[in-house]
Amino acid sequence: MTASPAREAIMASFLRLLEERPLREITVKDIVRDCGVNRNTFYYHFRDIPALLEEIITEQADRIIAAQGPSLSLADCLETAARFALEHRQAVLHINQSAHRDLFELCLMDVCRRVVEDFAAAAIGGGPVPQEDRAVIVRFYQCELFGQIMAWLNDGMRYDVSKQFRRLCYLGEGMTERMLKRAMEEDT
Repeated sequence: MTASPAREAIMASFLRLLEERPLREITVKDIVRDCGVNRNTFYYHFRDIPALLEEIITEQADRIIAAQGPSLSLADCLETAARFALEHRQAVLHINQSAHRDLFELCLMDVCRRVVEDFAAAAIGGGPVPQEDRAVIVRFYQCELFGQIMAWLNDGMRYDVSKQFRRLCYLGEGMTERMLKRAMEEDT
């Protein structure tokens, strides 16, 4: 659906309200009152609040991925995947504690996959790594990013996730190269 001022206003109001209070306490009435549109306008653009939530998460994920550019390191991948949470801390905590947490998790898993695929494409390039091994390596790092972010969210985002992941990357330095080397050795 094309962007309209009313649609953008609804999304902005919802995100603003989500920063203030838990998802279960936000109604369509609250959103339309906040942004100054009527209920019919809300329902013209969105089926319900979960559809609105999914749209916001998906759009934010696409925006973050588009702005990222090529990841230079796995730590950069984590920062990219965690960017929405860092920019909208309270809203993400409210989503994470809601009945619609699964929508956020699915989008986060997709963001993790996309940033790791970009990193892997740059790291592996056109090297002779079998496609199956590429997929295994991407899935491994996708799950690592997702797990790190979910652990951080479940802990209330109380620690510096970027610092922790940079430390983890330092401790695991050379691991990716070893995996790629083994994959290429087996392929030849």
